Amino acid sequence: MDTITALAGVAAIAAAARSTWSPCGVSMLSTITPVTEASRGRRYGVTVGWFLAGALLGGAVFGGVAAALALVGRLLDLSSTATLGAAAVLALVAAAFDARVGGLDLPGHGRQVNETWLTRFRSWVYGGGFGWQIGVGLATYIVTAGVYLTLLLAGLTASPATAAAIGVVFGLTRGLAIFLGAPLTTHERLAAFHRGFEAAREGSRRAMIGVHLVLAATAAAVAWGAAGAVAIAILGVGVVVGTRPEVMRVRSTARGVTTRVELTERPVATDDRVPTFAAGR
Repeated sequence: MDTITALAGVAAIAAAARSTWSPCGVSMLSTITPVTEASRGRRYGVTVGWFLAGALLGGAVFGGVAAALALVGRLLDLSSTATLGAAAVLALVAAAFDARVGGLDLPGHGRQVNETWLTRFRSWVYGGGFGWQIGVGLATYIVTAGVYLTLLLAGLTASPATAAAIGVVFGLTRGLAIFLGAPLTTHERLAAFHRGFEAAREGSRRAMIGVHLVLAATAAAVAWGAAGAVAIAILGVGVVVGTRPEVMRVRSTARGVTTRVELTERPVATDDRVPTFAAGR
């Protein structure tokens, strides 16, 4: 179970980091910064504090779901080999979904945080509320199968306490991403940051696919030896070769409009604006 716990922990941190490129993650890094908070007459440090508190609470809820799955895992009482084998298969499937092999579409929903909160409520409401939605992982757009993988691997630990802790790690990691915006004290810095951030989007996706494949190979090697690792490696090559462009279907909670967004490696940007998606309904 130590191996499964380690795999679940890595999956949680990687999935949380990759999720920063979700529409909500990008929104947080453009709407909760020193320059934007000052424009609203708010204190950045106070808002960030509430955001982190909300993210931790959201992670605890995420961990509660994982703990429930761990109870199921305990009832199943799988052998170590079966548990690790299942982990290898799940991680490989997660890689295939993130790569969109054969047109696979990640299950989920296109919900975003409600941007009207920024002007309607005090900072503790939108800070804490946005943080909770980010930290819980399942409330808004899910950009990587790693979120589901984290839950399932946590369930395979068969330890509710361990699974709950993994959920908190996920929420905390997502929450800490808010500090990427700390240096953005001018509009020029804000625009420059988002141009670079969007340029790194495809790289972050491919890195996440790589993490999935490493997790799969590691689990297979422990469960089935070198032959298992080689088999996963061969299948992993197929996943990499079959990688297709990332597609998002985003629904704004404020406007109730669903937008289909196909992302390429090059962001749409100008010299004086934060990058936006090339999108069509």
